[in-house]
Amino acid sequence: MKNDVYTLIDLNVQKYTRAADHDLLILHELAEIKKIAKKTLLLSEGEICRFELFINKGCIRNYYIDDKGEEVTLQFATEGWWVSDIASFNERTHSRMFIETLEDCEVLWFTPETKELLLQKAPCFERVFRILVQRNLARIQERLFRTIATTATEKYLDFIERYPGIPQRVAQHYIASYLGFSPEFLSKVRTKLAKK
Repeated sequence: MKNDVYTLIDLNVQKYTRAADHDLLILHELAEIKKIAKKTLLLSEGEICRFELFINKGCIRNYYIDDKGEEVTLQFATEGWWVSDIASFNERTHSRMFIETLEDCEVLWFTPETKELLLQKAPCFERVFRILVQRNLARIQERLFRTIATTATEKYLDFIERYPGIPQRVAQHYIASYLGFSPEFLSKVRTKLAKK
Protein backbone atom coordinates (compact mmCIF):
# COMPACT_ATOMS: atom_id res chain seq x y z
CA MET A 1 0.00 0.00 0.00
CA LYS A 2 1.22 3.49 -0.84
CA ASN A 3 2.56 5.55 2.08
CA ASP A 4 0.25 8.51 2.87
CA VAL A 5 3.24 10.77 3.44
CA TYR A 6 3.81 10.93 -0.32
CA THR A 7 0.20 11.49 -1.45
CA LEU A 8 0.30 15.28 -1.44
CA ILE A 9 3.66 15.59 -3.22
CA ASP A 10 2.58 13.03 -5.83
CA LEU A 11 -0.56 15.05 -6.55
CA ASN A 12 1.54 18.22 -6.73
CA VAL A 13 4.00 16.68 -9.19
CA GLN A 14 1.22 15.24 -11.37
CA LYS A 15 -0.17 18.76 -11.89
CA TYR A 16 2.97 19.60 -13.89
CA THR A 17 4.09 16.37 -15.52
CA ARG A 18 3.09 12.77 -16.08
CA ALA A 19 5.55 11.16 -13.75
CA ALA A 20 5.68 7.39 -14.08
CA ASP A 21 5.47 5.22 -10.97
CA HIS A 22 9.21 4.56 -11.08
CA ASP A 23 9.89 8.34 -11.20
CA LEU A 24 7.70 8.85 -8.13
CA LEU A 25 9.48 6.00 -6.37
CA ILE A 26 12.81 7.76 -6.98
CA LEU A 27 11.30 10.94 -5.50
CA HIS A 28 10.12 9.01 -2.43
CA GLU A 29 13.51 7.36 -1.95
CA LEU A 30 15.39 10.66 -2.11
CA ALA A 31 13.04 12.74 0.04
CA GLU A 32 13.89 12.83 3.73
CA ILE A 33 10.73 12.94 5.86
CA LYS A 34 11.16 15.39 8.73
CA LYS A 35 8.89 16.42 11.57
CA ILE A 36 9.83 19.91 12.73
CA ALA A 37 8.56 21.68 15.84
CA LYS A 38 6.74 25.00 15.77
CA LYS A 39 9.00 28.08 15.96
CA THR A 40 12.05 26.26 14.56
CA LEU A 41 14.41 28.48 12.60
CA LEU A 42 15.33 26.49 9.48
CA LEU A 43 17.52 29.19 7.92
CA SER A 44 19.09 32.38 9.24
CA GLU A 45 20.42 35.38 7.38
CA GLY A 46 24.05 34.79 6.39
CA GLU A 47 23.75 31.00 6.16
CA ILE A 48 23.79 29.06 2.91
CA CYS A 49 20.43 27.40 2.28
CA ARG A 50 20.95 23.64 2.04
CA PHE A 51 17.35 22.57 1.56
CA GLU A 52 14.35 22.72 -0.67
CA LEU A 53 11.33 21.31 1.12
CA PHE A 54 7.75 20.36 0.40
CA ILE A 55 5.18 20.92 3.15
CA ASN A 56 2.91 18.00 3.97
CA LYS A 57 1.56 19.56 7.17
CA GLY A 58 2.08 22.91 8.83
CA CYS A 59 2.87 26.52 8.03
CA ILE A 60 6.22 28.18 7.32
CA ARG A 61 7.20 31.83 6.96
CA ASN A 62 10.08 33.43 5.01
CA TYR A 63 11.13 36.89 6.21
CA TYR A 64 13.99 39.35 6.37
CA ILE A 65 14.96 42.08 8.82
CA ASP A 66 14.92 45.59 7.37
CA ASP A 67 17.22 48.54 8.14
CA LYS A 68 15.00 49.52 11.08
CA GLY A 69 15.29 46.07 12.65
CA GLU A 70 11.71 45.14 11.71
CA GLU A 71 10.74 41.72 10.37
CA VAL A 72 9.24 41.85 6.88
CA THR A 73 7.34 38.72 5.84
CA LEU A 74 8.06 37.63 2.28
CA GLN A 75 5.99 34.46 2.10
CA PHE A 76 3.65 32.17 3.99
CA ALA A 77 3.62 28.56 2.86
CA THR A 78 1.27 25.78 3.88
CA GLU A 79 0.41 22.25 2.79
CA GLY A 80 1.34 21.59 -0.83
CA TRP A 81 3.88 24.42 -1.11
CA TRP A 82 7.61 24.26 -1.76
CA VAL A 83 9.92 26.38 0.43
CA SER A 84 13.55 27.45 0.07
CA ASP A 85 15.77 30.44 -0.48
CA ILE A 86 16.16 29.62 -4.15
CA ALA A 87 19.05 32.02 -4.81
CA SER A 88 21.06 30.74 -1.86
CA PHE A 89 20.18 27.09 -2.59
CA ASN A 90 21.09 27.22 -6.29
CA GLU A 91 24.04 29.60 -6.17
CA ARG A 92 25.44 28.53 -2.77
CA THR A 93 25.37 32.17 -1.64
CA HIS A 94 24.66 33.55 1.81
CA SER A 95 20.97 33.99 2.47
CA ARG A 96 19.41 37.38 3.14
CA MET A 97 16.35 35.81 4.75
CA PHE A 98 15.12 33.70 7.62
CA ILE A 99 12.82 30.70 7.29
CA GLU A 100 10.87 29.52 10.34
CA THR A 101 8.06 27.13 11.13
CA LEU A 102 4.92 28.79 12.50
CA GLU A 103 3.30 25.44 13.33
CA ASP A 104 4.51 21.90 13.89
CA CYS A 105 5.41 20.70 10.40
CA GLU A 106 5.91 17.52 8.44
CA VAL A 107 8.03 18.11 5.36
CA LEU A 108 9.83 16.27 2.59
CA TRP A 109 13.39 17.60 2.63
CA PHE A 110 15.79 17.73 -0.32
CA THR A 111 19.44 18.80 -0.18
CA PRO A 112 21.28 20.13 -3.25
CA GLU A 113 22.75 16.65 -3.66
CA THR A 114 19.44 14.78 -3.43
CA LYS A 115 17.73 17.25 -5.75
CA GLU A 116 20.50 16.83 -8.32
CA LEU A 117 20.23 13.04 -8.04
CA LEU A 118 16.47 13.32 -8.54
CA LEU A 119 16.94 15.37 -11.70
CA GLN A 120 19.53 12.92 -13.04
CA LYS A 121 17.53 9.77 -12.28
CA ALA A 122 14.09 11.16 -13.17
CA PRO A 123 14.47 13.95 -15.76
CA CYS A 124 10.70 14.59 -15.79
CA PHE A 125 11.27 16.60 -12.60
CA GLU A 126 13.17 19.24 -14.58
CA ARG A 127 9.77 20.27 -15.96
CA VAL A 128 8.21 20.33 -12.48
CA PHE A 129 10.86 22.63 -11.04
CA ARG A 130 10.87 24.84 -14.15
CA ILE A 131 7.12 25.37 -13.87
CA LEU A 132 7.38 26.00 -10.13
CA VAL A 133 9.98 28.73 -10.76
CA GLN A 134 7.82 30.26 -13.50
CA ARG A 135 4.75 30.28 -11.24
CA ASN A 136 6.76 31.78 -8.41
CA LEU A 137 8.01 34.56 -10.69
CA ALA A 138 4.44 35.28 -11.83
CA ARG A 139 3.34 35.46 -8.16
CA ILE A 140 6.15 37.89 -7.36
CA GLN A 141 5.22 40.11 -10.30
CA GLU A 142 1.56 40.08 -9.28
CA ARG A 143 2.47 40.93 -5.69
CA LEU A 144 4.64 43.82 -6.89
CA PHE A 145 1.76 45.13 -9.00
CA ARG A 146 -0.66 44.90 -6.06
CA THR A 147 1.84 46.70 -3.82
CA ILE A 148 2.10 49.61 -6.25
CA ALA A 149 -1.38 49.83 -7.73
CA THR A 150 -3.90 48.98 -4.99
CA THR A 151 -5.24 50.58 -1.83
CA ALA A 152 -4.60 49.17 1.64
CA THR A 153 -8.12 47.76 1.80
CA GLU A 154 -7.74 46.14 -1.63
CA LYS A 155 -4.41 44.61 -0.57
CA TYR A 156 -5.97 43.06 2.52
CA LEU A 157 -9.06 41.79 0.69
CA ASP A 158 -6.86 40.33 -2.05
CA PHE A 159 -4.69 38.61 0.57
CA ILE A 160 -7.62 36.93 2.34
CA GLU A 161 -9.11 35.90 -1.01
CA ARG A 162 -5.85 34.40 -2.31
CA TYR A 163 -4.84 32.81 1.00
CA PRO A 164 -8.13 32.10 2.82
CA GLY A 165 -6.68 29.78 5.47
CA ILE A 166 -3.71 31.94 6.47
CA PRO A 167 -5.46 34.61 8.62
CA GLN A 168 -6.68 31.90 11.02
CA ARG A 169 -3.26 30.26 11.26
CA VAL A 170 -0.77 33.10 11.71
CA ALA A 171 -0.40 36.12 13.97
CA GLN A 172 -1.88 39.35 12.63
CA HIS A 173 1.45 41.19 12.95
CA TYR A 174 2.96 38.72 10.45
CA ILE A 175 0.15 39.46 8.01
CA ALA A 176 0.68 43.19 8.56
CA SER A 177 4.39 42.86 7.75
CA TYR A 178 3.56 40.84 4.61
CA LEU A 179 1.21 43.59 3.43
CA GLY A 180 3.65 46.38 4.30
CA PHE A 181 1.45 47.69 7.11
CA SER A 182 2.01 48.33 10.79
CA PRO A 183 -0.11 46.05 13.02
CA GLU A 184 -2.09 49.11 14.11
CA PHE A 185 -2.87 50.07 10.51
CA LEU A 186 -3.99 46.52 9.69
CA SER A 187 -6.29 46.66 12.71
CA LYS A 188 -7.83 49.89 11.34
CA VAL A 189 -8.34 48.30 7.91
CA ARG A 190 -10.02 45.26 9.47
CA THR A 191 -12.22 47.43 11.71
CA LYS A 192 -13.30 49.54 8.73
CA LEU A 193 -14.20 46.40 6.76
CA ALA A 194 -16.11 44.91 9.70
CA LYS A 195 -18.31 48.03 9.83
CA LYS A 196 -19.36 47.64 6.17
